[in-house]
Amino acid sequence: MEKLLINGGKKLDGEVPISGAKNAVLPILAAALLTNGCCVIKNVPKLDDVYVMLSVLEELSVRASWQRDELRLDCSRVAPAAPNPKILGRIRASNLILGPLLGRFKEAEIGACGGCSIGSRPMNLHFAALEVLGAKVLPLEAGYFVFAKALHGGEVHLAFPSVGATENLLMAASLAEGKTVLYNAAAEPEIVDLAGFINAMGGKISGAGSNVITIEGVKRLGGAEYTVMPDRIETGTFLLAGAMCGGTVHLAGARAEHNHALLQALQQAGISFTYNSDKNGSFIEVLGCAGRPLPLQITTASYPGFPTDMQPQLAAMLSLAQGQSMICERIFENRFRFVEELKKMGASIQVRDNCAIIDGVARLHGNTVCATDLRAGAAMVLAGLAAAGRTVVEQVEYIDRGYEDFAGKLSCLGADIYRLSSDKQCKLVV
Repeated sequence: MEKLLINGGKKLDGEVPISGAKNAVLPILAAALLTNGCCVIKNVPKLDDVYVMLSVLEELSVRASWQRDELRLDCSRVAPAAPNPKILGRIRASNLILGPLLGRFKEAEIGACGGCSIGSRPMNLHFAALEVLGAKVLPLEAGYFVFAKALHGGEVHLAFPSVGATENLLMAASLAEGKTVLYNAAAEPEIVDLAGFINAMGGKISGAGSNVITIEGVKRLGGAEYTVMPDRIETGTFLLAGAMCGGTVHLAGARAEHNHALLQALQQAGISFTYNSDKNGSFIEVLGCAGRPLPLQITTASYPGFPTDMQPQLAAMLSLAQGQSMICERIFENRFRFVEELKKMGASIQVRDNCAIIDGVARLHGNTVCATDLRAGAAMVLAGLAAAGRTVVEQVEYIDRGYEDFAGKLSCLGADIYRLSSDKQCKLVV
C-alpha cells in the first residue's frame, strides 16, 4: 500500500498532456478478440486497469507486447476459455469479453466482475440485449455461460442507456448475421471510439454517438491500427485542479466537445477557460479562479449530461464555493462515500436522498483521508492541493486504476506532492 503526501496551497501552472481514455481503451482491447489477426492500439495509458485487462486477454491466449504507448495484440491463438475468476474480479470492464467471444466463437464464460463499490451494476441489460440476437444465458455457481447456435440481427431496446451493455452488443452484433438496430443506446464518446475501432477492423457500424446505432453484421473482422481518444475524465479532473489552485493550466490534447457539460458548469461557477477543437492541436486551458467559485446545482446524467465520474471532484471544488451548492446523483446510488473523508478536511456537506448539499467554506485543512474509490481518490487529491497544511491520501491504488502518473503530472504543474510507501512513517502537519 502506498500513500500520497500533499503540501497544499501551491499554485498550479504549466502544461500536461492528457493520456488515452481508460473508458475507451478497455472495450477496444476487448474488441481485439473479434479478430484472429493482429491489432496495434496507440495512445494506450499505463494504468492498473489496462494491465488487468491484458491479464484477462492473456488468459485467452492473446499475445501482447508494448512499444512506448502502443500495444500490439496477436489474437490468432484465442480460444473461448474461462479466464481466472480472480483476475476477472479485479475490474468491472472484464465483462466486456462477453460480446466479442460470443460473436466470434458463439460462446463465452465470465465470472463475477469487479470494480469500484459505487453502486449496483447488474448484467441483466447485457444479457437481455444478447438474447435478442439468439444467445442463451446459463447461470453458473460463480458466473455465467452464454452461448448460441448462431447470432442473428434484430431490434434491441435497452431499458437504460447502459454503456457496458451497448459495448457488448456492438461487439457481438458485428459478427452476427444480418442487421441489428439498438435503441436507447449509450451515446458517450467512448462508444464512438469503440465503433471507430470495429469499423477500422472491417465492421459496419453507423449512428454511434446517437441513441440509435445500426450494426450490419459481417462474416469476419481483420486486424487494425487505431489511436485511442483522450481521457475526458482526466481532462475534467485537471480542469478542476487548475480552477481550485489558481494559475494557468494547459491540457494538451483535451477535447472540449467531450466535456461540454463540465465546461458549462465551470462557466456558471465563474471559472475562465479557452480551448481549441482542432483534432491535430486540441487543448483546453483553464485560468484559476481569482476568488471562490460560485455555487452550482448539478444532477448527474447519461451523456451528454453531467458525468457521474466527475461528481466527486466537482464536490471537492464546490466545498470551497461562496454559497450553497447541491449535487444530485442519478446514476450510482453509493457514490457519496467520499463525503465523510472530505468532511475530515473541514467541508460542510450533508447527504439527503442521494443529493449532497454543500455549504462552501473559506478554507479546507489538511488531514489523513482515504480514497474510497477511483474518482473519490482524485477528489481527495484535489482537496489536498487546495487545503492549508499537509494531506495524506491513503489507498492510492484506487487512483492508479484510472490516472496515468497522476502525482507526476501534478508535480510538473508545481504541486508539492509525492508518493510514500506505507511502511514508512510520516508526520502530519496541519
